Amino acid sequence: MGASSSTSNTSPEAHEQREQESLASVALALPLLHAAHTRSAASSTALPDALSPPRAAFRLSGSSPPPPHLDALLARLGPAIASLFFRRGEGAADAGWVGFLKGFNRCCARVPASQSLALLLRVYAAACADAGVPCGVQFQPDDGDGDEGKVVGELAPEEIAVFLWMCWVMAWSSAARSAAGDGGEKSEPVVVVLPKVSHLVLSALVSAGVVADDAGVWDWEISGGGNGVKVQDFTSWVLSMAVGLGNCLSRYVQQRIGLLAADPVEESYVSTADTAFDTSDAYLLTRGTAWAISLSLRNKLSEKFLSASVIGMDTADLLYRSSVHGKGLSRFWSCVEGYKGPMLILLSAISGSGADNIDAGRKWGIGVLTEEGFDNKDTFYGSSGYLCATNPIFRMIQPSGKEKNFMYCHMHPQIRVYEANPKPVGLAFGGTTGNERIFLDEDFSKVIIRHHAVDKTYQHGSLIPSQGYLPVEASVLDIEVWGLGGETIKRQQDVYKKRENIFSEQRRKVDLKTFGNWEDSPEKMMMDMISDPNAVRREER
Repeated sequence: MGASSSTSNTSPEAHEQREQESLASVALALPLLHAAHTRSAASSTALPDALSPPRAAFRLSGSSPPPPHLDALLARLGPAIASLFFRRGEGAADAGWVGFLKGFNRCCARVPASQSLALLLRVYAAACADAGVPCGVQFQPDDGDGDEGKVVGELAPEEIAVFLWMCWVMAWSSAARSAAGDGGEKSEPVVVVLPKVSHLVLSALVSAGVVADDAGVWDWEISGGGNGVKVQDFTSWVLSMAVGLGNCLSRYVQQRIGLLAADPVEESYVSTADTAFDTSDAYLLTRGTAWAISLSLRNKLSEKFLSASVIGMDTADLLYRSSVHGKGLSRFWSCVEGYKGPMLILLSAISGSGADNIDAGRKWGIGVLTEEGFDNKDTFYGSSGYLCATNPIFRMIQPSGKEKNFMYCHMHPQIRVYEANPKPVGLAFGGTTGNERIFLDEDFSKVIIRHHAVDKTYQHGSLIPSQGYLPVEASVLDIEVWGLGGETIKRQQDVYKKRENIFSEQRRKVDLKTFGNWEDSPEKMMMDMISDPNAVRREER
């Protein structure tokens, strides 16, 4: 009775504090939040500085200048988050420990994806207003709580690109390491190359119907301008194609608050030299492609691709590359055999033949994300997978759940036998035998893309522009296969290959002791007959 009476007599302030602490502890440990609150209370600029991204010199691929207004926008990102959610110095209602928890929970508590995206757009609009940058997004608060409201307006293609780059910088800062203790302050910030986002911007424009899905995507550039996308249409595209953007704000605030609690020294410089190298044309898996895939996934592989978009993919995970290992199914199989983990297959091709297609910009790229390794079978197999278009537009096609024809890998059998209906030799994904959605021939010189009407394994959606209903045959330029299973799966493949090499060496060796005497062998008799066929041979009985 005493316990129940004491609980009922709890003040509303104490009850609210416990509720806010319980909600905040799910995202970050309370001791870290206490330390961050103590340090933010000591200075009015501590929290805005902590919520600002690390200082760096951002540029585009090819030493191009940074996008317009990006630097000014990033400089006001921390103050905008602090003023919107933590409200430093704007009344006693949000002051103190409980007010700090309320601001943290507004950013980091679990909410629907649409609400998280609305908060992120609100931060973008506030940062643009503070920096004096033109912005087509407006926030209309309700009559009640100012945190609830409707985001309206229109985003131009350039604004979508800047918004995406802002989100990437927030993800990049999570992987940045403080260099303040590595020998003092540096004279110049590090140079960071921004990933390509034109394929994502084009995807949003096509989804909203602003750009035609056929000829309109060829030779399209962000700088070319054009009509904008309504915020409602942009939100629909994010929720269907780039759902990972909804978690951008909460992850960023958690990481920056954690750094404020762990190290009070201002993190003004970072040492992420890997991002200063421009490897956009070195591999098919660019950092922009990796980030786009990470935004569209909802599994643990999303973190793998997010890391690849920030620091690049580890080249040790590159299992096969046609320009290095050679084209052909046999060379492909020698590199991927025994790898029992998820893989990403990327392919670039040109429709038709001849150099005119390259000059006209008709090169396109597609990808396949598998959940398991390849097996040499004459039937389809697999448990799950994804198809995606990577260039010039990004589109992720998820499994439909109706059929399970995810993968097909068939080579010529070592022992040739007669087959009335021989199975096609090559790689395939989706569809059925003879009507594969993607089919790569044995020589890796030709790829055939069919309409989604023939496929019930993957969802609908075109993989290349101007695809149409007829099969599209294209010439293959390059193929890459990346292993995503980690070091354990790679070691298992190395053990498998080593064992197979031992068996192959044993099969090639001939032990003469296992054969009979040469004088009694049939080969000796045949050689004697050939040398003197008229010699009389008496058969011993």
